[in-house]
Amino acid sequence: MTGTHTETIPLVDETQLRVTIAEPDGAVRGGVVVLHESRGITSRTQAIVAALAGEGWLAVAPHLYHRDDPGIDERTGDDEAVDRAVATISGESVLADSDAAFGILADRGIGSDRMGVVGFDLGATAALVVAAQRSLGAVVTVSAAGVSTSLTSGLPALVDVVGELTCPWLGLYGEQGDPVDPADVDRLREAAHASGRVVDVVVYPSREHRFDADERAAEQPDPLEEGNSEEATKMEARSRVLNWLDTHLR
Repeated sequence: MTGTHTETIPLVDETQLRVTIAEPDGAVRGGVVVLHESRGITSRTQAIVAALAGEGWLAVAPHLYHRDDPGIDERTGDDEAVDRAVATISGESVLADSDAAFGILADRGIGSDRMGVVGFDLGATAALVVAAQRSLGAVVTVSAAGVSTSLTSGLPALVDVVGELTCPWLGLYGEQGDPVDPADVDRLREAAHASGRVVDVVVYPSREHRFDADERAAEQPDPLEEGNSEEATKMEARSRVLNWLDTHLR
């Protein structure tokens, strides 16, 4: 599996942003910014980044907590620390960090039509905020919360922003495990259609769809490699994500 590395880049607000990057071994098809879940850049997030690179995408994951708690990546088991870190996330901070990641892709000659953003959990919410304000080729979200009520005081409710999406959106939810009311998912889907973009919101009725959700497991298989998941639904969700990027990042 393609390896990853982490580097630090300066931002205009005089903070230092860490980014985890994985590059394809061969030709670069396009670029994907990965926005992490609430526990930060876990080993599972690193595996997602590497797996996307294995599919030919230059993948970049900004560490969103760098302003207030840059050490959260080493304390993913501390629920109180995670809650405090999540509360600091705002639309402004997410856009600044995502812009820096998109800049890395642009420096490699990747145009905005071949850039996508993929987010999980907190990162899924952030990804929709980004996709409503930046011109991109595609957005994929897994378990985006904060639909009718803001996830944090600094983030908007998603129903208020998805009508302005700039690109096709694939949204994945599960009836079990996700903290999102199915009625809210319906509202979000309806609101997104006002954007005029292609929208595909899938709700899995029972089985686990979070192919990113095993960050505490002792072994970390490639989350996008077919055959590693015991759940057929995970494999189907994984295929949807890859097909969405294949179709829209051209």
